[in-house]
Amino acid sequence: MIRRISATALRDRLEAAEDAPFLLDVREPREFAYCSIDGAVSIPLGELPGRAHELPAGREIVAICHHGMRSLQAAAFLGQTLALDVMNLQGGVAAWAREVDPSMKQY
Repeated sequence: MIRRISATALRDRLEAAEDAPFLLDVREPREFAYCSIDGAVSIPLGELPGRAHELPAGREIVAICHHGMRSLQAAAFLGQTLALDVMNLQGGVAAWAREVDPSMKQY
């Protein structure tokens, strides 16, 4: 089972800097350019198998997309195939904008 994290719980983890996870945004480049969570790294879902080596080993990863479906696929792939420690941002950037940063652009 893929672990999930809420937008507010992720905000709290990011504010507690010593335990900050790596933020992996798997949306398409145009989506990422439109809005993103500060510090997130863009690796589109379709490119993930070929770019997974760019992810930090030994560090918790939070997969992010628009509503949480593509990131769920990414988390499943990374967890099952590469045995990485991955959580899915429940509700994606839409939840982040709604619950954490109302100034974030939405689409």
